[in-house]
Amino acid sequence: MPPERISISIVVPAFNEAARIGPTLETLCEHLQQRSWDWEIRVVDDGSTDATAGIAQSFAAEEPRLVVQREPHRGKGGAVKAGLLAAKGSYRFMCDADLSMPISELKSFLPPLLDGYDVAIGTREGVAARRVGEPRSRHLVGRMFNLAVQRLVLPGIEDSQCGFKMFRAAAVQAILPHTRVDGWAFDVEMLAIARAKGLRIVEVPIEWHYRSESRLSVGRDGLGMLREILAIRSRTSGGVGRVNR
Repeated sequence: MPPERISISIVVPAFNEAARIGPTLETLCEHLQQRSWDWEIRVVDDGSTDATAGIAQSFAAEEPRLVVQREPHRGKGGAVKAGLLAAKGSYRFMCDADLSMPISELKSFLPPLLDGYDVAIGTREGVAARRVGEPRSRHLVGRMFNLAVQRLVLPGIEDSQCGFKMFRAAAVQAILPHTRVDGWAFDVEMLAIARAKGLRIVEVPIEWHYRSESRLSVGRDGLGMLREILAIRSRTSGGVGRVNR
């Protein structure tokens, strides 16, 4: 049997990312243009008020496989979900606009290196993973938050918050109709629903580079995220039947 031909969509949520969306798209296009895959890059502009959409559109004018999808501002979760639903690929990869994971790591989420899963999530934890340049204080606060997520919602998943996740197309259709969260905890909700539905989740160790420009502050945003996580637990604790309501 011939090997599966890869069909992949890269979904990049972007809100006021004019300072870095250009280099990110240049890197993504250069990498994908060298692959034999069927691919698209889908920049989901989350109602930006700067030049983000215009910069992305200039790339799209030169590369027809790059799509600029304009959405009203709802938050990162809303942008990611809109992009995953509109994507065409059999594999749909959620990719942070800061490209803090080297794009060369993408192959680790795809056959033949990885197969037999519904959702594959990048992890910055474990022996095979590597964090570069992250302040120790930030790492410790992040680990405390992730331990809370594990205790409350996702036991056994070491790094639910990493911004690089791959979904098979069927998993997107199974998960997203049941989601409610558009804020920072949206991916916790997606994974909780996936687990409640019995989907196969695997963690992929990656190299990850700290970007000081990140808008997420666990200290500042942590209380709101905790509220969202408690609500997610309440909605998904009954398993598949509860999720389907």
